[in-house]
Amino acid sequence: MKVNNVELVISAAKPHQYPTDGLPEFALAGRSNVGKSSFINRMIGRKSLARISSKPGKTQTLNFYKIEDTVFFVDVPGYGYAKVAKTEREAWGRMIETYMTDREPLAACIHIVDLRHAPSADDVAMYEFLKYHDIPAIVIATKADKIPRGKWQKHLKVVKETLDFDPLDDIIVFSSETGLGKDEVWKAVKKRMLDQKEYQAELRKEEEFGEE
Repeated sequence: MKVNNVELVISAAKPHQYPTDGLPEFALAGRSNVGKSSFINRMIGRKSLARISSKPGKTQTLNFYKIEDTVFFVDVPGYGYAKVAKTEREAWGRMIETYMTDREPLAACIHIVDLRHAPSADDVAMYEFLKYHDIPAIVIATKADKIPRGKWQKHLKVVKETLDFDPLDDIIVFSSETGLGKDEVWKAVKKRMLDQKEYQAELRKEEEFGEE
């Protein structure tokens, strides 16, 4: 997808603040310093729309980025940063859980992990959460530029085994530095957008049938 129009619509903390456009949404989840902002900026072809902070754990809201008036990327607070107070982490966890389990326009979660290392316990817990709630996942194994190409498949195997990866999900080797995997991510996003439209159409049919 060629991106010309993108804007940060709102930074929301409560459901009543969420956009009402009804467009498909993709939550971006990952540990605090895995590179979610760099991923967003590479995907939309911008250098600094999504702020890249030197302080992990800074994102405290759900940041809704509207892209081409067709889809939202929703950056959620990163997990696994020990210096954030426990009460604050718990509050973020409740906010993320409420969004991901109750939000009808959510088409999938883009789950970002570091290709260089085996997924952390927090990464595994996040993926298990998605599977438990039947939320489709697009796993992004980022920072591929940091290791030799010949070792990508070996590292990818470790990621899959550690996550107990569901073959119905997508997994893509990615680099925010070089743009590797960008086209594959957009293909996966478009596929999930179509799935979401079909899902919404089925919901409308059920509602109409119930009204008869």
